Amino acid sequence: MSARFDKVLVANRGEIACRVIRTCRRMGLATVAVFSDADERAPHVDMADEAVRLGPAPPAESYLNVARILDAARRTGAGAIHPGYGFLAENAAFVRAVTEAGLVFIGPRAETVERMGSKAGARAIMAAAGVPVVPGYDGDDQDDARLVSEAARIGFPLLVKASAGGGGKGMTVVRGAADLPEALAQARRVAKSAFGDDRLLLERYIESPRHIEVQIFGDEHGHHIDVFERECSIQRRFQKVVEEAPSPALTSTQRARLRSTATTAARTLGYVGAGTVEFIFAASGEFYFLEVNTRLQVEHPVTEAITGLDLVELQVRVAQGEALPVRQEDVTVHGHAVEVRLCAEDPAAGLLPATGRLLEWREPLGGLVRIDAGVREGSEASVHYDSLLAKLIAHGDTRDEAIDRLVSALRGLSVVGVSTNRDLLLDVLEHPEFRAGRFNTHFIAEQWPDGWTPAPVDPELEAQCAIAAALAEATSRHRAIPHVPALRPGWRNNPFRPQRVELRAGDRTLRVEYASTAPGTWRARVDEGAWRAVRTDLQPDGLDLELDGVRRRYRLVADGERRSVRRGDRTLTFDLVPRFPEHAGVMPGGGCLAPMPGKVVKLLVREGEAVRAGAPLIVIEAMKMELTLTAPADGVVRATRYAAGDQFQAGMPLVELEAPED
Repeated sequence: MSARFDKVLVANRGEIACRVIRTCRRMGLATVAVFSDADERAPHVDMADEAVRLGPAPPAESYLNVARILDAARRTGAGAIHPGYGFLAENAAFVRAVTEAGLVFIGPRAETVERMGSKAGARAIMAAAGVPVVPGYDGDDQDDARLVSEAARIGFPLLVKASAGGGGKGMTVVRGAADLPEALAQARRVAKSAFGDDRLLLERYIESPRHIEVQIFGDEHGHHIDVFERECSIQRRFQKVVEEAPSPALTSTQRARLRSTATTAARTLGYVGAGTVEFIFAASGEFYFLEVNTRLQVEHPVTEAITGLDLVELQVRVAQGEALPVRQEDVTVHGHAVEVRLCAEDPAAGLLPATGRLLEWREPLGGLVRIDAGVREGSEASVHYDSLLAKLIAHGDTRDEAIDRLVSALRGLSVVGVSTNRDLLLDVLEHPEFRAGRFNTHFIAEQWPDGWTPAPVDPELEAQCAIAAALAEATSRHRAIPHVPALRPGWRNNPFRPQRVELRAGDRTLRVEYASTAPGTWRARVDEGAWRAVRTDLQPDGLDLELDGVRRRYRLVADGERRSVRRGDRTLTFDLVPRFPEHAGVMPGGGCLAPMPGKVVKLLVREGEAVRAGAPLIVIEAMKMELTLTAPADGVVRATRYAAGDQFQAGMPLVELEAPED
């Protein structure tokens, strides 16, 4: 269904909602945002001409509530709905509900979404059209015995996938038959939770593959084009973190074959709107169909950067019944583009999703990169939604130039209050193998086999940032209390005894001693290191500080007893140690604490049960991820605090252990 419309409701949140609103505004279309209680002050709400509250934070009660979204469109007079990506973007029932309500869905037809929504069905359609598919099983018989039998036929290693899934959810690599039953159970749980459909498919696992996709477009007049390919092989936990266009892996012959195959897929489907045909590219040079994403992709900006096209504008024009304004011969490539996904993740906890409030969000100066952000200073990274904060996209005449610009932008980005994967992204972009274009989907796991961890902090940098934090704290206190104007901060009868503050950095405590020797001048010591400090200026957000003759700018953000100090491209966090600390309780006997808010999926142990170190204790779900927590040491289960389905907060004891009897 297509028709002219002058107002678009964006049924999504975060950076994609902001991105769609920007194009609609440029096209002269009014916009409507929808939001949950958690997103009341989100940027996309302020950007739109109108906004409608959907309900509580959980997606099922807000962004996945079809009736409330349609009611919001009716109340505001929106003539079309853009789904963004995620949530309802690939839900055929939603597409039908939109069109039955007399509205235009800015995306493919419901029939196309339905046919491609099943990975098994999509494989069959593509195979019939002559598109190469990975050997596997996608039948209706979902009994475990049948799946085990088919797995033996396909051979190991194999991939267990959610038939209705995407984004790596419900996907597990199985190396041997013994691991298959648990992999099937876990994949079914995730598939049911994420997609409401627990059907699975099995595929032969391609070793050392690359993930390459082709952007396709079609209109209602029978025109179909491809808009070149994107390389999406840098992933962690099967989710993309770095994307680029064009792919550095393809020869001109391979590129032509891949694009032709994608266009064949589009014509086979009678595709209308934007979509992506995804392929697995084997080390041998062969490629296999993976799936069709019937929506705009997160990584679409790299395609826009190299072609100069606005893919959202093309979506809108096709939805209004227009013919595609470009033909295949009009689509050309200029330079190279690279995108990174900046996510709220905790590097010290294995890059698990992180939550919290953004105390500072400062984008790099210079305008060298495009930043699609769904947050701003004061925004919350919520447990209810995906961890993506923003995307940074760099374009250059060459691949190296694009990467260099992206590295510079990441170094200039300042995020305080929530841990991010920024430093991991920098390590990837600056890795010699990535620079050379030699990588596959296992790149991160292969380069950091023991898990990625941040580089150690330079002790001198840490000490100097600690001095900046201590002197800023002392100056702030001095300004806040009545005193004789001529009296220097920290004055005392015994001038030889310095003031002292303790700062905790991770699991270490730094002792900072300082004494004022003249107005604006101090002597300072951190553990065994000593400096002469001259404080030149203290502003609300920073301190100009000269240490041993070198003046630098230190940015400071305070949050309760926490102090974040940024110098250059590094931000260090310290906690003020109270002079008279309260007794801190410990968890009896050990066990596992919740690393973040979430809910219990499955309890794997019983009270009184003996467990070994590393044994799985409990399966939890948080920020669209399923995690298994294990025993830190041998012990006996003393208590289980939660049952399946229960919600919990970060830091709560989930399973308590006590030492085994000798």
